[in-house]
Amino acid sequence: MESTILGILGAFGLSFSAGLNAYIPLLMVALLGRFTDLIQLVKPWDALTSWWTIGVLIVLVVVEAFADKAPLLHHANDLIQTLIRPTAGAILFAASAKNITEISPVLSVIAGIIVAGSVHVAKSAAVRPLISAASAGTASPIASFIEDILATALSVLSIVLPILMLFFLILTLWWVIWIVKKLKRKKNRVAESF
Repeated sequence: MESTILGILGAFGLSFSAGLNAYIPLLMVALLGRFTDLIQLVKPWDALTSWWTIGVLIVLVVVEAFADKAPLLHHANDLIQTLIRPTAGAILFAASAKNITEISPVLSVIAGIIVAGSVHVAKSAAVRPLISAASAGTASPIASFIEDILATALSVLSIVLPILMLFFLILTLWWVIWIVKKLKRKKNRVAESF
């Protein structure tokens, strides 16, 4: 029972991470599945551990890292990622949940789509626009860098220590809500001064 709960927590954490950056958690799962015993991927998900998949994921991580930090490319990247991030979340949830428990593949895919899609929409439609508006766009590359760090940390913790990932995720969500409230107050003060 405990391994089932940890597996489901890990699946949710990986899907959440995919909502921030689709390729980082996929790459983490691929690398940890290839080089360690921390995650054992069953067919068809074991295709993630192939050298071709790992190579493509490395290229995609680098491309997204640059695209998400470039002001002119950021919005186009978010639009493209609207389909990719929920898909990555579905793959990650299904691949990691199947590892531990016999959750229905359809339910796993739906859960992954909902979790990653919700995170992506909250990030791209609410948090990032607020950060851009409050900083005249100058903080967007910093926010993107922080998202990449969070996606990496959440991915590794989801596989290695899912309970710690849950606490890290709660702390991160609290921090994001605090920042959003602070930015909204700042934006309102600026609007009132005009």
